[in-house]
Amino acid sequence: MNTDIQDLLAFVTVVNAGGFREGARLSGKSASSLSDAVRRMETGLGVRLLNRTTRSILPTEAGRLLMDRIVPALGEVTAALDVVNDFRDRPTGTLKLNVPLSAARLVLPTLITPFLKAYPDIRVEVVAEESFVDVLAAGCDAGIRYDDRLEQDMIAVPIGPRLQRCATAASPAYLDAHGRPEHPRDLLQHACLRGKFPSGAMPLWEYERAGEIISVDPTGPLIVRIGGAVDLAVQAAIDGLGMVYLFEDWLRPHLRSGALEPVLEPWWQSFSGPFLYYPGRRYLPSPLRAFIDFVKTAPC
Repeated sequence: MNTDIQDLLAFVTVVNAGGFREGARLSGKSASSLSDAVRRMETGLGVRLLNRTTRSILPTEAGRLLMDRIVPALGEVTAALDVVNDFRDRPTGTLKLNVPLSAARLVLPTLITPFLKAYPDIRVEVVAEESFVDVLAAGCDAGIRYDDRLEQDMIAVPIGPRLQRCATAASPAYLDAHGRPEHPRDLLQHACLRGKFPSGAMPLWEYERAGEIISVDPTGPLIVRIGGAVDLAVQAAIDGLGMVYLFEDWLRPHLRSGALEPVLEPWWQSFSGPFLYYPGRRYLPSPLRAFIDFVKTAPC
């Protein structure tokens, strides 16, 4: 039988996304076109590839075996086509990055514009999300993560600031009314604005001083999804609702303006900066190779 490579790509997209709607969102195609492509494949092969329910789309055993074979094959096809780029004066193509919102806000802005000016034939697509996905399964070339989230079979290159801190802050009005904490445990008596990952996990607030590490699990009137809703918590803190715990670089403009006041600054915990990570395969797409070289020479 003859199967169009675009139908194969549609099938891979749907399986990786876990559904037609999410696959359409990630690929920029319509859900109906993806459904039609998968149906053509199933008709041509004479076997069902997906189990469809009202809640999820999962590959059948045949679909899973097909995925195991075609994903590496499609990667090789992409790499083979990209070899042509080596004969061009300038690399061309699309670089797709999967990054947390903090990296999209604090790391990439100083890199993307000069990179794209240096390589005008490259287009960068950034997917910002807090779910810790497999970058290859998500159809991305590389991702940005912190060292505790790196996968062992990936190559990691430092990107952005090499040392960061999480800051705690509140409005001067809130602190005047409720007092200024002197120890992290004092936060348990305050209104704290919390963040929650898409998985449902709510990270503790961590502090360190003179070798002593303390984690606290405070409560408060507002919980936001880590990612797109973080700015709501920041604004709520500025408006006097409670305390916020976030990257120091994220809060710095408000700390400088006086809208927020540092809390427990001697206890702010430092940690190593993020990494650009990508699969350790022998041949890398030329847009990714160009970005890696650019990142290595960029000032932190």
